[in-house]
Amino acid sequence: MAAMIEVSELSFAYKDKRVIKGISFQVEKGALCGLFGPNGSGKTTLFKCCLNFLKPDSGTVLIGNKQVSSMSVSEMARIVSYVPQEHKPSFPFTVREIVLMGRSPYMGGIFGLKKHDYEAADMAMDMLGIADLAHIPASNLSGGQRQLAFIARAVAQNTPVMFLDEPTSALDFSNQIMIWQVLKKISEQGITIIDCSHEPNHILWFCDKAVAISNGGVVTCGEACCVVTEEMLSNMYGGKYFIAESEGKKIIHPKF
Repeated sequence: MAAMIEVSELSFAYKDKRVIKGISFQVEKGALCGLFGPNGSGKTTLFKCCLNFLKPDSGTVLIGNKQVSSMSVSEMARIVSYVPQEHKPSFPFTVREIVLMGRSPYMGGIFGLKKHDYEAADMAMDMLGIADLAHIPASNLSGGQRQLAFIARAVAQNTPVMFLDEPTSALDFSNQIMIWQVLKKISEQGITIIDCSHEPNHILWFCDKAVAISNGGVVTCGEACCVVTEEMLSNMYGGKYFIAESEGKKIIHPKF
């Protein structure tokens, strides 16, 4: 299957500090890809380069066979949606207003939002189980509830590609699993998703593909079940791990 996202020899440095170096990988259309690695390995910087927030020192990023460096902000907004790490709005927007912001790339002229925009927002809130929070200011929500609102905004944006930077870090276990199930369902509809995660078990359970990075470079990439191995985890994180199987699911355990 053709690549929807193609990263080639990407490098970036903050002043004299090299953060990512020579990163290359591809993600096929409709794949749910997990990106993982230790803290400080360059995951967020890689995301920012892929989203054109940062200009890489070298290398290219193609989305839909087009270089992101050549895209305008409005063009990127129609192709890629992004969920950052925990973010607290500066103004007391309601949850519904936040989700409706995902429809802004499709607004034209003075006409503003249309009926189908409101329907898309309502559908996204239903999907994330936050319809009952629609009229509550985000400033009154927990960090996890706010994160659900931002994920709903990305769903309402209805782009062919989604980037999520540790979207479940502020959520309880039940909501973490629910988010991954939603992402899996979305990817099965042909949407390409890259999800940055600190939980390799989630990547094993839900992802089609995985990219492991450490010290600013790709350690390995491929099918999630082939990337997430005991040896790779031990080399990347230190310590010892074993992968057991229970009721058809692989589960990573530490060796004490």
